[in-house]
Amino acid sequence: MALLGKLFKDPEDDETLMGTEDEFYSISEEEAVKEADKTGNKMILLEPRAYSESQAIADHLKSRNSVVVNLKRVTSDQAKRIIDFLSGCIYAIGGTMQKIGVGIYLCTPKNVNVQGKISDETEKNKVETEEEW
Repeated sequence: MALLGKLFKDPEDDETLMGTEDEFYSISEEEAVKEADKTGNKMILLEPRAYSESQAIADHLKSRNSVVVNLKRVTSDQAKRIIDFLSGCIYAIGGTMQKIGVGIYLCTPKNVNVQGKISDETEKNKVETEEEW
């Protein structure tokens, strides 16, 4: 009899057990931030000014947070070193890196799935040039 009760549940019972959607979305911003801290679901925006800030970016990735890195405030040599360092870190944690603009990269850990791709203007011009041939 108990098995039949589990197979044929009353849909109203589920609502009382799980709560309503309104309750789910009515948490305060502070509670949402605390929950994100626990689960590692933050998006961090960083503009490093030196290569020495690379480790902080890697620490965010290790904490399972996504990081958008804007390299416009560093020299091209420092930017290359930062990208090389982050590439190694991302490889080690099984994450991904995607260029989303000139000098701007999206770095994500393994727990984040990125869909789609932003095309670069130079790639677009290259494709148009090849089509003309």
